[in-house]
Amino acid sequence: MLGYVTFRLLRSIDQYQVAILLTLAMSDHTRRYIDMFWELIDEILNAVLFVLIGLEVFVIAFTTQILIAGVLAIVVTLAARWLTVGLPVRVAGALFRLPKGSSRVLAWCGLRGGISVALALSLPMDAGREIVLALTYCVVAFSILVQGLTVGRVVKRRCGCGALNAAK
Repeated sequence: MLGYVTFRLLRSIDQYQVAILLTLAMSDHTRRYIDMFWELIDEILNAVLFVLIGLEVFVIAFTTQILIAGVLAIVVTLAARWLTVGLPVRVAGALFRLPKGSSRVLAWCGLRGGISVALALSLPMDAGREIVLALTYCVVAFSILVQGLTVGRVVKRRCGCGALNAAK
Protein backbone atom coordinates (compact mmCIF):
# COMPACT_ATOMS: atom_id res chain seq x y z
CA MET A 1 0.00 0.00 0.00
CA LEU A 2 2.85 2.36 0.91
CA GLY A 3 4.50 1.64 -2.45
CA TYR A 4 1.32 2.47 -4.33
CA VAL A 5 0.86 5.72 -2.41
CA THR A 6 4.49 6.69 -3.11
CA PHE A 7 4.02 5.79 -6.78
CA ARG A 8 0.97 8.05 -7.01
CA LEU A 9 2.85 10.85 -5.25
CA LEU A 10 5.79 10.54 -7.65
CA ARG A 11 3.46 10.79 -10.65
CA SER A 12 1.87 13.94 -9.31
CA ILE A 13 5.04 15.76 -8.23
CA ASP A 14 7.15 17.85 -10.57
CA GLN A 15 9.88 18.82 -8.11
CA TYR A 16 12.98 16.69 -8.20
CA GLN A 17 13.90 17.38 -4.56
CA VAL A 18 10.62 15.94 -3.28
CA ALA A 19 10.80 13.00 -5.70
CA ILE A 20 14.30 12.12 -4.51
CA LEU A 21 13.24 12.29 -0.87
CA LEU A 22 10.27 10.02 -1.60
CA THR A 23 12.46 7.45 -3.36
CA LEU A 24 14.85 7.40 -0.40
CA ALA A 25 11.96 6.30 1.80
CA MET A 26 11.20 3.27 -0.42
CA SER A 27 12.08 -0.33 0.25
CA ASP A 28 15.36 -1.95 -0.75
CA HIS A 29 13.56 -3.74 -3.59
CA THR A 30 12.25 -0.47 -5.06
CA ARG A 31 15.57 1.26 -4.49
CA ARG A 32 17.32 -1.49 -6.44
CA TYR A 33 15.04 -0.87 -9.44
CA ILE A 34 15.58 2.89 -9.23
CA ASP A 35 19.35 2.33 -9.12
CA MET A 36 19.13 0.01 -12.14
CA PHE A 37 17.13 2.65 -14.01
CA TRP A 38 19.71 5.37 -13.38
CA GLU A 39 22.55 3.00 -14.25
CA LEU A 40 20.82 2.31 -17.57
CA ILE A 41 20.44 6.04 -18.23
CA ASP A 42 24.15 6.47 -17.41
CA GLU A 43 25.12 3.71 -19.86
CA ILE A 44 22.96 5.20 -22.61
CA LEU A 45 24.40 8.69 -22.14
CA ASN A 46 27.96 7.30 -22.09
CA ALA A 47 27.27 5.42 -25.33
CA VAL A 48 25.94 8.60 -26.97
CA LEU A 49 28.96 10.56 -25.74
CA PHE A 50 31.44 8.05 -27.16
CA VAL A 51 29.58 7.89 -30.48
CA LEU A 52 29.90 11.69 -30.67
CA ILE A 53 33.56 11.42 -29.75
CA GLY A 54 34.13 8.85 -32.46
CA LEU A 55 32.35 10.90 -35.11
CA GLU A 56 34.07 14.14 -34.15
CA VAL A 57 37.60 12.69 -34.27
CA PHE A 58 37.23 12.13 -38.04
CA VAL A 59 36.44 15.80 -38.61
CA ILE A 60 39.51 17.19 -36.82
CA ALA A 61 42.63 17.81 -38.87
CA PHE A 62 45.61 16.61 -36.83
CA THR A 63 48.44 18.66 -38.32
CA THR A 64 52.06 18.49 -37.19
CA GLN A 65 51.58 21.72 -35.23
CA ILE A 66 48.53 20.29 -33.44
CA LEU A 67 50.41 17.10 -32.55
CA ILE A 68 53.35 19.10 -31.15
CA ALA A 69 50.93 21.25 -29.17
CA GLY A 70 49.24 18.01 -28.04
CA VAL A 71 52.53 16.70 -26.64
CA LEU A 72 53.02 20.00 -24.81
CA ALA A 73 49.44 19.77 -23.48
CA ILE A 74 50.19 16.28 -22.16
CA VAL A 75 53.31 17.54 -20.39
CA VAL A 76 51.41 20.50 -18.90
CA THR A 77 48.58 18.20 -17.76
CA LEU A 78 51.00 15.79 -16.09
CA ALA A 79 52.85 18.68 -14.42
CA ALA A 80 49.57 20.15 -13.17
CA ARG A 81 48.54 16.75 -11.80
CA TRP A 82 51.88 16.45 -10.02
CA LEU A 83 51.62 19.94 -8.51
CA THR A 84 47.99 19.57 -7.39
CA VAL A 85 47.99 15.93 -6.26
CA GLY A 86 51.48 14.44 -6.20
CA LEU A 87 53.24 17.19 -4.29
CA PRO A 88 50.60 17.60 -1.55
CA VAL A 89 50.44 13.82 -1.06
CA ARG A 90 54.23 13.66 -0.85
CA VAL A 91 54.28 16.46 1.73
CA ALA A 92 51.36 15.14 3.81
CA GLY A 93 51.80 11.43 3.10
CA ALA A 94 53.55 10.68 6.37
CA LEU A 95 50.83 12.46 8.30
CA PHE A 96 48.21 10.10 6.84
CA ARG A 97 50.52 7.05 6.86
CA LEU A 98 50.28 6.54 3.11
CA PRO A 99 52.45 3.84 1.53
CA LYS A 100 55.78 4.80 0.03
CA GLY A 101 55.34 6.00 -3.55
CA SER A 102 51.71 7.07 -3.13
CA SER A 103 52.42 10.51 -4.53
CA ARG A 104 53.79 9.09 -7.78
CA VAL A 105 50.96 6.61 -8.16
CA LEU A 106 48.25 9.20 -7.53
CA ALA A 107 49.92 11.71 -9.84
CA TRP A 108 50.29 9.16 -12.67
CA CYS A 109 46.88 7.53 -12.27
CA GLY A 110 44.80 10.67 -12.81
CA LEU A 111 43.05 9.41 -15.91
CA ARG A 112 41.06 11.77 -18.10
CA GLY A 113 38.37 10.87 -20.58
CA GLY A 114 34.76 11.42 -21.49
CA ILE A 115 34.06 14.47 -19.36
CA SER A 116 37.02 16.37 -20.80
CA VAL A 117 35.91 15.63 -24.36
CA ALA A 118 32.27 16.43 -23.55
CA LEU A 119 33.33 19.83 -22.21
CA ALA A 120 35.41 20.52 -25.31
CA LEU A 121 32.50 19.45 -27.54
CA SER A 122 30.23 21.89 -25.72
CA LEU A 123 32.31 24.90 -26.79
CA PRO A 124 30.72 27.23 -29.37
CA MET A 125 31.57 26.64 -33.00
CA ASP A 126 34.43 29.00 -33.79
CA ALA A 127 38.05 28.79 -34.83
CA GLY A 128 39.38 27.97 -31.37
CA ARG A 129 37.02 25.04 -30.70
CA GLU A 130 38.76 22.69 -33.13
CA ILE A 131 42.17 23.35 -31.57
CA VAL A 132 40.90 22.84 -28.02
CA LEU A 133 39.13 19.66 -29.11
CA ALA A 134 42.23 18.29 -30.86
CA LEU A 135 44.42 19.00 -27.83
CA THR A 136 41.83 17.42 -25.55
CA TYR A 137 41.81 14.29 -27.72
CA CYS A 138 45.61 14.11 -27.51
CA VAL A 139 45.57 14.32 -23.70
CA VAL A 140 42.70 11.84 -23.36
CA ALA A 141 44.28 9.36 -25.80
CA PHE A 142 47.58 9.54 -23.88
CA SER A 143 45.75 9.14 -20.60
CA ILE A 144 43.82 6.07 -21.72
CA LEU A 145 46.50 4.37 -23.80
CA VAL A 146 49.68 5.14 -21.87
CA GLN A 147 48.63 5.91 -18.31
CA GLY A 148 45.72 3.48 -18.26
CA LEU A 149 47.78 0.58 -19.57
CA THR A 150 50.69 1.21 -17.19
CA VAL A 151 48.77 1.78 -13.93
CA GLY A 152 49.42 -1.75 -12.69
CA ARG A 153 53.15 -1.57 -13.30
CA VAL A 154 53.42 1.88 -11.69
CA VAL A 155 51.61 0.67 -8.57
CA LYS A 156 53.80 -2.44 -8.29
CA ARG A 157 57.05 -0.57 -8.84
CA ARG A 158 56.36 2.60 -6.82
CA CYS A 159 54.56 1.17 -3.82
CA GLY A 160 56.57 -1.99 -3.59
CA CYS A 161 53.37 -3.62 -2.41
CA GLY A 162 52.11 -7.02 -3.39
CA ALA A 163 48.46 -5.92 -3.32
CA LEU A 164 48.14 -6.30 -7.10
CA ASN A 165 49.73 -9.75 -7.08
CA ALA A 166 47.51 -10.82 -4.20
CA ALA A 167 44.42 -9.67 -6.10
CA LYS A 168 45.36 -11.78 -9.12
